[in-house]
Amino acid sequence: MNTTWTPVTVGNLNLPHRLALAPMTRSRALYDGTPGTYSAEYYEQRASMGLLISEGTQPSEDGQGYLSSPGIYTEEHIKGWKQITDRVHQAGGYLFIQLMHAGRMSHPENTPHHRQPVAPSAITPKAQMYTAKGMQDIPTPRELSLEEIQETIQDFRKAAASAIEAGADGVEIHGANGYLVHQFISENANVRTDSYGGSIENRARFAIEVAKAVAEEIGASRTAIRLSPGVPLGDIIEGTDGPKVYEYLISELAKLNLAYLHILHGGDEENLQNIRSTWSNVLIVNRPGRPLEELDRDLNNNLADIVSVGTLALANPDLVERLKSGATLNEADPKTFYGGDSRGYTDYPTMK
Repeated sequence: MNTTWTPVTVGNLNLPHRLALAPMTRSRALYDGTPGTYSAEYYEQRASMGLLISEGTQPSEDGQGYLSSPGIYTEEHIKGWKQITDRVHQAGGYLFIQLMHAGRMSHPENTPHHRQPVAPSAITPKAQMYTAKGMQDIPTPRELSLEEIQETIQDFRKAAASAIEAGADGVEIHGANGYLVHQFISENANVRTDSYGGSIENRARFAIEVAKAVAEEIGASRTAIRLSPGVPLGDIIEGTDGPKVYEYLISELAKLNLAYLHILHGGDEENLQNIRSTWSNVLIVNRPGRPLEELDRDLNNNLADIVSVGTLALANPDLVERLKSGATLNEADPKTFYGGDSRGYTDYPTMK
């Protein structure tokens, strides 16, 4: 894994190696969206990962999808995140806060205002959502008006400014996994007939405008985006022209000189090659379930500049040190992934 331990520059950050902490929902925020009691310790423990990408963080009330997910749009949120960024920086790491608007992948039971979810179109996803009352069908969302789309773009802009005020080193726009940005890209979640639907250019428009607004607000070197081409999470169908949408979208995003592009890889190797050739800045690739012995494969094949790691880092706060020394790894406990207290969150043992 010699390639893994070579330095790399992301935006204005000089990182010591080519691993990053992948964003992982942990559902341990307070009810109002303020990061929870143990969150600062959780991220601090993993500071040796270098670049830490936070769990999905809603940029507005309407952006919340899950129970106990954090926000970054109130003063209390900013104060909570400031405690996290301070401890990460003191431990030698860097933190990008992931801005995640869930769109239709939400339920009124999970949000303080109990409003109907919003989306590009009023199309009900064939999916359920965990709530305090158990699993429930996701209701039909309300279609965003053109004015509300512009307001949502401004929500991303304001949330990015709040993240920087909280001490974050940057933000990652969540454009993947079936959430709002991905819904605009997708053929079956977006049937609009205005300037945000229909053609390849129109379906990519929302993602591009969000990225432009965030980069304008906090600087391109502190702005990143995550995409998941061909991944059908959240009842998403991108359509036969899906690859062409991403070809256009990524070529337009490349003009913005963003800090990095983060790809959740769905298995289409040819598409990843095309992305690599289109995107000249730092490319982060995440392959869920990747065997440990293949952790550096994309680095060695020049398909990625950084690889992001989720479950391995969740269970091993000192993953970098363990990999370098060849130490045995802790096993993750799926029962404690979402919600709860410090168990399965900050109590995984280190080698020390």
